[in-house]
Amino acid sequence: MRARRDDAAKDVIARNPIRLRRSIHFVPGPNEKMLRKSLESAADSIVLDLEDAVAPHDKADARKVIAAWLREVDFGAKEVVVRLNPLNTPWGLADLEMTLAAPPHLYMIPKAERLSELQVLNTEISKHEMRGQEQPFSIGLLLIGSETALGVANLNLLANEPRVVALTWGAEDLAADLGAEENRTANGRYVSMFATCRDRTVLAASVGGVQAVDTVYVGLNDDEGLRADCESATNIGFTGKLTIHPNQIPIVNEAFTPSEEAVARAKRLVEAFATARNEGRNAFRFEGQMVDAPHLSRAQELLNRVGERVTQ
Repeated sequence: MRARRDDAAKDVIARNPIRLRRSIHFVPGPNEKMLRKSLESAADSIVLDLEDAVAPHDKADARKVIAAWLREVDFGAKEVVVRLNPLNTPWGLADLEMTLAAPPHLYMIPKAERLSELQVLNTEISKHEMRGQEQPFSIGLLLIGSETALGVANLNLLANEPRVVALTWGAEDLAADLGAEENRTANGRYVSMFATCRDRTVLAASVGGVQAVDTVYVGLNDDEGLRADCESATNIGFTGKLTIHPNQIPIVNEAFTPSEEAVARAKRLVEAFATARNEGRNAFRFEGQMVDAPHLSRAQELLNRVGERVTQ
């Protein structure tokens, strides 16, 4: 992945290397049955959700349960993510404080809008890392950066913060913020406003040098629609997708797993670049196509993600 910001900070996110995040699956609140299913699933990452899945009067109890899970549950090789409540609510900072006792790999930040919010989070997380003598930036952030109009306007700034490792978006919350009646057309495609925000998420992630993760597909019994949604996401550069039902995970994993053919070609391309550069060339003909530095970057990023999957 191309580093476009503070490389020193980015390089020390030790617990969050470039990794395969094909399926990032939500566990709705302190639901032990759903947690067990998630642990048994093939999801790459699981999100313990303290926000939308928990009613206001249940927030404190849910926070205690999820903090206990972080201390006691064996999550195996899965990446663990906690979705906090927004900082401008009565619960956001309390969520962070309690779950930092045994922190997840990432915090998912909903309705991310302002740099000041990320700076507050960074300050509190940094204090924890210093107290525990952990490596700085060992805990990353996954931003939901397009749930509000202001978040969309600030996407590039938000994605460029050093602790951020991935960026996603939220079509449903964005529709509510805009007062839009629909975010898709009758044939399942996003209407222009939402298609633009989806595209901007990929662009902002690329500028920030972080992974782009597509939003949820809410049609729970529509496998073909989900496959089409995944295909359109991979075509524009997303490397994974949020999931809300276990049945979605295999479809999403298949869609976002690089094919054996793609992996083999990427390896050949990297080897060809090594030979070409030894000969003083940085652009050359490869398998019927002219290639140069951007093609090498894409090949290396694909191999990095596959390498993470193999090592797990």
